[in-house]
Amino acid sequence: MPEINSTFPLGETMYSIPINGSVCAIIEEIDSGTEVFDDTHSEPVPLPGKLNQNYRGYVPWGNDNKLPYKIMEKIRKDEIMSQNKLFNTLTCYASGIRIRQNNGEKITDTEILEWFLDNRMPRYFLEQCTDMKHFFFTVTVLILSRDGKRIVQIRHKDACHVRFETCDPRTGKIENLFYAPWDAVSSSPDDNQIEVIPVLDVWNPLGDLRERINKNKTRDRKFAVINSFPIAGCKYYPFAYYWSVFLSGWYDIKNMIPMGKKAKFRNGTSIRYHVEIHKDYWQNLFREEGITEQSDKLARAKKEKENIRQFLTGIENSGKLWFSGFYIDPNGKEIQMVRINTIDRAKEGGDWIEDSEEAANMICYADNIHPSLVGAVPGKSNNSFSGSVQRELFTIKQALEKPYHDILLEPLFIVKHYNGWKNMKYDVPVITLTTLDKGKDAEEQTLRSE
Repeated sequence: MPEINSTFPLGETMYSIPINGSVCAIIEEIDSGTEVFDDTHSEPVPLPGKLNQNYRGYVPWGNDNKLPYKIMEKIRKDEIMSQNKLFNTLTCYASGIRIRQNNGEKITDTEILEWFLDNRMPRYFLEQCTDMKHFFFTVTVLILSRDGKRIVQIRHKDACHVRFETCDPRTGKIENLFYAPWDAVSSSPDDNQIEVIPVLDVWNPLGDLRERINKNKTRDRKFAVINSFPIAGCKYYPFAYYWSVFLSGWYDIKNMIPMGKKAKFRNGTSIRYHVEIHKDYWQNLFREEGITEQSDKLARAKKEKENIRQFLTGIENSGKLWFSGFYIDPNGKEIQMVRINTIDRAKEGGDWIEDSEEAANMICYADNIHPSLVGAVPGKSNNSFSGSVQRELFTIKQALEKPYHDILLEPLFIVKHYNGWKNMKYDVPVITLTTLDKGKDAEEQTLRSE
């Protein structure tokens, strides 16, 4: 079998971060994003059991076949990447799928209305948008009636659980996909856990479906449609553009900063006062109170220190005075019995603010999101754009979702033409923020040609 270009699993690295030039906090088990991908090749993996006799091996997704799960784990560890994925998913969903007659009027055909009601379009489309923004491809399953004359169900399949069969060496086509819990820790799924779904031709899925049912008389009633955003050089699993943040190292920098701050807070000490007590102070105290036993002296000294601590701490002690003696030595130097020094504590926790801001901006840049739209950088000074600028940024962001909408709507066009629904059209209206003079906060607009 030919070698398949694959990706490399997430690596693990240990970092040592200096704190204040003296304290060193060891941060362990940080996955290094720079080791996510590699140009190594891996052989297709044979299927278990009887499946190996009927199908070619599957293409592993990552060196250990667990790359999508590790990508999701890394996203969940970073608050900016997590929110970016949510924001991109929501902007892709826009106003959701709308169906209308060709003249723009509402659909009245009960068959169409019941079909969309039975297949829960809002959930289906939101799942598709989620996978598209995470992995840049989705899988839609079309389920036909027993006689094969109608598509009765449409279902989403989580991309992270999908593995593609090695393409036919004669045609170069992916003929099947395998859906299974590949994230199992103990062992790989057995043949009873793997669902095999035939894949329709990427270039002509509708024609392929008709030919299989009408000409080839296949008994299959479940088919998969791969909705993939074109990525240069990727035949099987796309390289999502935002994954470049792992290769560049900005993901590592962003995640090292909060761990470094956490280590600083954990290992650092916060002292408000420094109390200096002359040794003669204790001798005078013991003499005045008639304490002679060593054990009693130790107990009395401990009590005196506690008295001073209580005197210095607490709101109720604010404004109190402390009287202590002093004397002049033979050299004329003033010797204080007790001296209390206030330690100047500047605001702590401000380290790496600029680095954190830079890393957050780079992650947003990789996700094609302006930071002011998601508030990635805290503080008023960093989100001071006017409402009109943010409105235009949001409008641009929505307009850039049209290519994704075109790809995600293709399975529904297959349903429309296969089921013979001629008097209808699909749309995904985008949300456009308006000015106050329009009399409303937002409106829906279409980006699709009539």
